[in-house]
Amino acid sequence: MGLLAYLKTQFVLHLLIGFVFVVSGLVINFIQLCTLVLWPLNKQLYRRLNCRLAYSLWSQLVMLLEWWSCTQCTLFSDQATIDRLGKEHAIIILNHNFEIDFLCGWTMCERFGVLGSSKVLAKRELLCVPLIGWTWYFLEIVFCKRKWEEDRDTVIAGLRCLADYPEYMWFLLYCEGTRFTEKKHRVSMEVAASKGLPPLKHHLLPRTKGFTTAVQCLRGTVAAIYDVTLNFRGNKNPSLLGILYGKKYEADMCLRNRRFPLEEIPQDEKEAAQWLHKLYQEKDALQETYNQKGVFPGEPFRPARRPWTLLNFLFWATVLLSPLFRFVLGVFASGSPLLILTFLGFVGAASFGVRRLIGVTEIEKGSSYGNQEFKKKE
Repeated sequence: MGLLAYLKTQFVLHLLIGFVFVVSGLVINFIQLCTLVLWPLNKQLYRRLNCRLAYSLWSQLVMLLEWWSCTQCTLFSDQATIDRLGKEHAIIILNHNFEIDFLCGWTMCERFGVLGSSKVLAKRELLCVPLIGWTWYFLEIVFCKRKWEEDRDTVIAGLRCLADYPEYMWFLLYCEGTRFTEKKHRVSMEVAASKGLPPLKHHLLPRTKGFTTAVQCLRGTVAAIYDVTLNFRGNKNPSLLGILYGKKYEADMCLRNRRFPLEEIPQDEKEAAQWLHKLYQEKDALQETYNQKGVFPGEPFRPARRPWTLLNFLFWATVLLSPLFRFVLGVFASGSPLLILTFLGFVGAASFGVRRLIGVTEIEKGSSYGNQEFKKKE
């Protein structure tokens, strides 16, 4: 193990990275709060500012993937599709199999210049999570309880508000609703059988309400749907902790001939739902091909890393770590046992908090959303 690889495994460095992310995130959230005064005066200026503020936070996580762990992201596509990425409003459908699939989606957004303006449908519980939920609130992210009767009006109103968004926007949609596990897959396929739908081997049954509503509300704004299927070479199952420890992964994403103009999607809700089920059967076949051949169809493209994620992190590290080091030296120079013990207690609490934030991404901490329908059936 080289010196750099060894340093990446050290808890102290992880704590410093977490400190920079958390404190910079709180500063960014405060600035976002101050920008609320712009909303009634100039809504588009408010949006542009918040896109850049969100970029300053999310790009720190992308930096970990691209520069800290040096994970490689390869797109298997065609030139015509690549040429359109980042140059139009789009819905991006991704599979939900991995702990860091959101990070790979954000990396794709970063390399095509839409990270700050990317959107998701988020579970309402995340609204209470510092940094993540708070930043999303100022970005007009649509939060839902996953109870359609209660969510319908909120989701429709939130999506329609995005119709005049001033920057190219990618709406990242995880139609499976929760991350893949064997238990959830078994339950999901029993539900599929009860509905007369073909079984899926590598995906959960997609939830169609969010998709059909997004298509209906964003028609006239979004130009196309992109279907992205993600996998990792060597049958790896990466985690955010692995990224933090500097582990390098090789992510492959298939987009070949997977751009669908929105006018091709049926306007009827039932027909649009059938279209989505057919799409997931095609995604399943792509995953099976990848498992057998170790490669997706299409020409490989590897968009270059942009330096902005690294420069942004270095800026925040310079601003925040210098006063931190001076403070720590002052604490130990004081010789006060009470002060030192208080500081060490704060460090322990901070490490616990950072670990809890990382825990949000863990598959075993995922929601039980995929089980609800089957439980009703039982």
